[in-house]
Amino acid sequence: MATGYGIGMGIRREVFVSYHHLGDQAYYDRFSRSFHHQLKVITDNSLDRRIDSTNPDYVMRRIREFHLHGSSCMIVLCGAASWSRKFIDWEIKASLDQKMGVVGIKLPTLPVIGDASHKPARLQDNIDSGYALWTTFETIIGIHGALMGAIEEAIAIPKSRIANDRPMMGRNL
Repeated sequence: MATGYGIGMGIRREVFVSYHHLGDQAYYDRFSRSFHHQLKVITDNSLDRRIDSTNPDYVMRRIREFHLHGSSCMIVLCGAASWSRKFIDWEIKASLDQKMGVVGIKLPTLPVIGDASHKPARLQDNIDSGYALWTTFETIIGIHGALMGAIEEAIAIPKSRIANDRPMMGRNL
């Protein structure tokens, strides 16, 4: 959904950013500062504090109505503990239910063993299906236009590639 125009950029996209607040706040802050002129960044403001409920259906409705509404793409900042956080899983699920584009971003804190890293499972399902894109924090910060290109590419991927059948996480691991 176009919400205006960034400085010399064309469409200013609304994006929802999901991340582990305790572990990755500094990376979110840098992301937000770096792209505030190009994107309208929406975050969950820590759902576990703002939505006082353990009912997954209620929480999912709140995510859709108050956090994702108007966004065309979800950005998942993936640090060391992102894979284990239920609200990150729930936000990814809600984004996929709304057929939003998805871009996963590897933060420097995410351990890599060989060619693999421990990403949120629902994100990995969609990387494997060809629906979600995967890039690094260094790439989006260091290469002008890399994030905007990834967002536009993610939005254009056929929705038939969405993989969203995994059961929702019931608790943080």
